[in-house]
Amino acid sequence: MKSLFIEILNEYVWDDIHLRINTKTSKDVEVALCKSCQLNVDDFMALISPAATPYLEQMAVLSRKYTQQRFGKTIQLYVPLYLTNSCVNHCVYCGFNHKNPIKRIILADEQIIREVEAIKALGDFQHVLLVTGDNPRDAGVDYIENALCIAKPYFSSISIEVQPLQEEEYKRLMEAGLHAVYCYQETYHKENFKNYHPKGMKSRFDWRIDAFDRMGKAGVHKIGLGVLIGLEDWRTDVTMMAFHLRYLQKTYWRTRYSISFPRIRPHEGEAFQPNSVMSDKELAQLIFAFRLFDHDVELAMSTREEHKFRDNMTTLGITSLSAGSKTDPGGYAVYKKELEQFAINDDRSPDEIFNAIKTQGYEVVWKDWDLCLQ
Repeated sequence: MKSLFIEILNEYVWDDIHLRINTKTSKDVEVALCKSCQLNVDDFMALISPAATPYLEQMAVLSRKYTQQRFGKTIQLYVPLYLTNSCVNHCVYCGFNHKNPIKRIILADEQIIREVEAIKALGDFQHVLLVTGDNPRDAGVDYIENALCIAKPYFSSISIEVQPLQEEEYKRLMEAGLHAVYCYQETYHKENFKNYHPKGMKSRFDWRIDAFDRMGKAGVHKIGLGVLIGLEDWRTDVTMMAFHLRYLQKTYWRTRYSISFPRIRPHEGEAFQPNSVMSDKELAQLIFAFRLFDHDVELAMSTREEHKFRDNMTTLGITSLSAGSKTDPGGYAVYKKELEQFAINDDRSPDEIFNAIKTQGYEVVWKDWDLCLQ
């Protein structure tokens, strides 16, 4: 049975949304900027439109204001822990693509412990993101639950970014101590989705997008959304995500939400050329627009982005940063850097990132609970 959001999404025509965004005027932008109540998706379209370009400074000021009102002058640091690069999918933009001739690794228990201990030696991380490729046979829910239990004594908050699961499987992981689930739809363009995911479980558009409803029904504490910027027109894609966010907030109102902004990065295997290139200025515009659209949503940025840009965004809307990231299984202690999912763009140590945040007058928080109390 289809989720309600699939039914809602099917009512929107991609080209119509694209046209609505690109015909927004300066007056539409000014109306959105003057609103004191919650913005709707039509306002969001105005703020990400080309018409909003002259208003970026005003958007930045408001974004900083609303972020500080809700989160204070704080940035949460988290760290990803890649458990396996084994994957059945053939995603054209990913180094874990099943056809890539790389060594496939599934970390064993003792290797996970070594990775965890190496992470703790880097800094006082309390929020870890466990990441896997899609391999339900060899690294399915049993494996994920076991890894979660191994990591649990070391961290206060554990999140996952894995293949979409059944509702009961999410409930099972919640009982084991799971806090949040991050799942990126990659693109909301249903017709073109198959072009980027030609084979494997990820080629099932409806199954993936339905996962967010399954998370909500399972009572997941926090759900993270994102599109992979570069696959389709970014303005249209993020507008579909804004519709999705509003639906989830209304339907599963006890759950908190996070938005990420990953841009395509170099990876192992045949190079994928982005169909839509987003500039740093446009990414800043998107971050400001999301903060104005929703004052409470968490906005996260990974080490895909260059350090100067990340430093600038720490005071203008972002609430969560990864630090010291390795995108290869075993990358912290077990194996050399040779199995990456994608190349990172900010290779500073956690201490360097910590000091950069402090220099800007912001406090570092190490776990979700600290961020919730702001």
